[in-house]
Amino acid sequence: MFFPEGQVRVFLYGEPVSMRLSFDGLYALARHRMQQDPLSGALFTFINRRATQIKVLYFDRTGLCVWSKRLEQGKLIRNWDRVTTHEMDWTALKLLLEGIEPKHVRHRYRRAVSHAEFTS
Repeated sequence: MFFPEGQVRVFLYGEPVSMRLSFDGLYALARHRMQQDPLSGALFTFINRRATQIKVLYFDRTGLCVWSKRLEQGKLIRNWDRVTTHEMDWTALKLLLEGIEPKHVRHRYRRAVSHAEFTS
């Protein structure tokens, strides 16, 4: 399924989750612990304690779907102490799935540079 880059909401659950949980268990975590509506079309991301597996729960207008990924090497996150339940963007989820831990990123350019500054 195709998701428009800027329009999908992604929520990361900030505690380790048993990967034995499937549709109903992940739905309950999203609904009761995260206080979000799992039927909203948003993506809900859950990671196991060793940070080697990730599951993403979403609703596609016909039913609940679960994506799952298990890393053969490395970890999705390095330290659970810094992980909190929060909303992140689609790009941060893609980075997480590729093995790049998203952090607070500072913008490369803080203000727009006008053409006049280069001509003087």
